[in-house]
Amino acid sequence: MTDRHSKIAVVTGAGSGIGRAVAVELLRAGWSVALAGRRPETLEETAALAPGAASLAVRTDVARPGDVAALFAAAVERFGRVDLLFNNAGTFGPGGVPVEDLSYEAWRHVVDTNLNGAFLCAQAAYRQMKEQEPQGGRIINNGSISAHTPRPHSAPYTATKHALTGLTKALSLDGRPYRIAVGQIDIGNAATDMTARMESGALQANGEVVPEPVMDVADVARTVRHMAELPLEANVQFATVLATTMPYVGRG
Repeated sequence: MTDRHSKIAVVTGAGSGIGRAVAVELLRAGWSVALAGRRPETLEETAALAPGAASLAVRTDVARPGDVAALFAAAVERFGRVDLLFNNAGTFGPGGVPVEDLSYEAWRHVVDTNLNGAFLCAQAAYRQMKEQEPQGGRIINNGSISAHTPRPHSAPYTATKHALTGLTKALSLDGRPYRIAVGQIDIGNAATDMTARMESGALQANGEVVPEPVMDVADVARTVRHMAELPLEANVQFATVLATTMPYVGRG
């Protein structure tokens, strides 16, 4: 399978965590993948986990319009088109900071990464998918269970993930005439470096700090791959994948 005959994906935040797991899952399944992230060395480490697969590492800060434009230009130049964007890059921001102590700079950093970055990447993917032949493609936004229910002291993260849900719905509607399918995966407690603190103890709504269960990030990656490999006539609009016994559904 050559680069220009496989399905082509762009994965942001591909240097670690969920982005790395999804990128490797797609590469091992025969996809060609443009790996985007701020640290080239971690992108190369991701690529090395699928030796022989068709990957392209592109240093990208998704909050910078020029970086995003360069990412998609590089992907199209190398692979010829874009069939999938996994819009994954994100940050929790300064976790545990009460809203009255949150700096504007910290708020702005989370918004620029989680929301503005997601919009810029989705816009670039949309433009490419609308114009390419055959027309169309798929965008999967990485939401969070925080898109439904917040944790304490999480205003920037929760606000951006709620906004991402609106973006997903709007893009899904606007993409219909151009065979662009848009969905969202909301994830709870996948085991990554970003969630390592959950196992030692996470602040609950009642003020207690309680260890929380996590799930294998590979289960998330397989779910994203399933969503990605559906025909464009079918779409998973929203999927929630979470550690089964985490304190989320009901009262915990």
